Amino acid sequence: MLHIIGTLDRPDSGRVIHFGQDVFSWPDSRLSRFRNSDLGFVFQFHHLLPEFSALENVMMPCLIAGLSRREAEERALKILERLDLAKRKGHRTGQLSGGEQQRVALARAMVQRPGLLLADEPTGNLDEKTGAQVAGLIFALNREYGTTAVIVTHNLGLARKMDRCIGITDGIAVELEPSELAGFGVGAA
Repeated sequence: MLHIIGTLDRPDSGRVIHFGQDVFSWPDSRLSRFRNSDLGFVFQFHHLLPEFSALENVMMPCLIAGLSRREAEERALKILERLDLAKRKGHRTGQLSGGEQQRVALARAMVQRPGLLLADEPTGNLDEKTGAQVAGLIFALNREYGTTAVIVTHNLGLARKMDRCIGITDGIAVELEPSELAGFGVGAA
């Protein structure tokens, strides 16, 4: 589902409308630009590039979009500072803790200030305290940037914090109240 919403996979039928536009009617080049500028992705496994520093990983979407190296670095530094990672900017992925890696992935997803953030189990590989910190940062950036966040999670505690929860069972989406999540088994928000 997230891959279709994120335009990584095409649906077998139907349309995907983003910001009033049928995005799969676009040529691949426009769809790629849209994905880079208007969507942010955070996955359970951070998918950072290990040969690059935290700063370079966060700069990547800006460089792909055609920003100058200087502007890309300024944007990346600003969001790394916001996520309390400025001191770790020169460290490569293997030198960062799991929580730091996930915050770098969040910074990379948000550096372009996308209209939509898609997060797949963003706290799934983190301990409870670090997971709560990452979730708090997602919510804070959601408010600060006005970005809509779609978070898929099995973490019922995280799902209960969402403004709106939609569960999927047997292929059917059902709107849920937080009190209904315990019996549902899987929270998707």
